[in-house]
Amino acid sequence: MTEKRLLVIGPNGIGKSNLLEAVELLGSLRSHRASSDQDLIHWEEKSALLRAITEDEDKIELELRKKGGRKAYRNDKCLSRQIDLIGPLRCVGFSALDLHLVRGEPSLRRHWLDRVVLQLEPVYSDLMSRLIRLLRQRNQLWRNWKHTSSKDYGTLLDAFDVQLALVSTRIHRRRQRALNRLKPLAILWQERLSKGNEALELHYLPGSFLEKQDEELECRLSIEKQLLEQRAVEQKLGHCRVGPHRDEIEFLLNGASARRFGSAGQQRTIVLSLKLAELELIGEIYGEAPILILDDVLAELDPMRQLLLLEAVGHKHQCLISATHLDAFEGDWRGESQLLQLGNQDGSLELG
Repeated sequence: MTEKRLLVIGPNGIGKSNLLEAVELLGSLRSHRASSDQDLIHWEEKSALLRAITEDEDKIELELRKKGGRKAYRNDKCLSRQIDLIGPLRCVGFSALDLHLVRGEPSLRRHWLDRVVLQLEPVYSDLMSRLIRLLRQRNQLWRNWKHTSSKDYGTLLDAFDVQLALVSTRIHRRRQRALNRLKPLAILWQERLSKGNEALELHYLPGSFLEKQDEELECRLSIEKQLLEQRAVEQKLGHCRVGPHRDEIEFLLNGASARRFGSAGQQRTIVLSLKLAELELIGEIYGEAPILILDDVLAELDPMRQLLLLEAVGHKHQCLISATHLDAFEGDWRGESQLLQLGNQDGSLELG
């Protein structure tokens, strides 16, 4: 890649998103599209290998396997923890799916915030894995409660609740901390992009009732108490009603809910502000501009927002941008860009 901007052009289904997703996986260890590695591996293959070399000659590799989990390598050395791969290739992804962030389901906003936290605190990946495992095991316990004695059942739930409260507390606090760092930057970007007409507010609404001033121990004990109080209801429903998996992030524009009352254009401007704030925050913390990945998103932005995004990004960030045709780009985006287009009949991509 010789230019700051790489335009990946080709028809749907050719693999443009696969290429950009591979970069995102190497940079953050997470995909915005797939929840399982099996969905990322060709159905006829047992594994997939992602490899990149940075301008600092840092070689990073991630092997995805259908059986046995992942393997991470840095400069040909196998890493004991895959989170140690985060760092050489920091990136921020922005896809057409992100445009539903404001009006979509709460899970979209949680996943977005999780990606931000992961960039700031890589150890967060372990916390999320523990949360998913605990919720799955605890929900299974609810489904099997009829086959367990009440005494054993209560003892098992007590043990699960202590662990779940601890992990939930740490996730809640990290999400709140990340949003607090992102908030002032997003507010400034929204003001700038709307020419001062829109005041953005971001609020973290945890899925557990917590006082803002609570310390970690107080939070944990409060969540344990709430889990105990919800047992009768959870027994009927068969799933957990307290914890980070029920978190919500609320966006307000000029004091009103952006999800309920914001226009499509205003909602897209909010997403743009969040992504630009994310870029700025990561750059400030690590002293290096992250890569911006735009997957089929420019065509969804009107010319004004395209130009605002271009102006904000400038030549500071390396950009990987996909689209089905060059007409999706405003003229200024095509200037000083490298083109990667559909090449051979086998569906591969080649530099143009």
